[in-house]
Amino acid sequence: MEITVDSLETPALTKAQLSELLFEQIGLNKRESKDMVDAFFELVSQSLVEGNDVKITGFGNFQIRTKSPRPGRNPRTGEAIPIAARRVVTFHASQKLKEQIQSGSGLSSPQV
Repeated sequence: MEITVDSLETPALTKAQLSELLFEQIGLNKRESKDMVDAFFELVSQSLVEGNDVKITGFGNFQIRTKSPRPGRNPRTGEAIPIAARRVVTFHASQKLKEQIQSGSGLSSPQV
């Protein structure tokens, strides 16, 4: 099933808009739509917090990367400050998504 976004009021696609699309185009009620979107993002978030990568076929991979501590500096004062070790999330788009972006196939009606 193809889901298209005809027009977006903001340049970003929000969780509320995703819920609305599920309601309008798939026929779930509004509460089910909101719960489904929230459950999806909670599952992705929890997997990342646990240190697991999240792979979504045809879209991309979310990966946890551990950054080592390093020296930094305050750009305003030039003062040297240490930057602590931390874990960050990185996203790598799939080849299919990259091709869609390059061809412009998603410009007028992005597919969700």
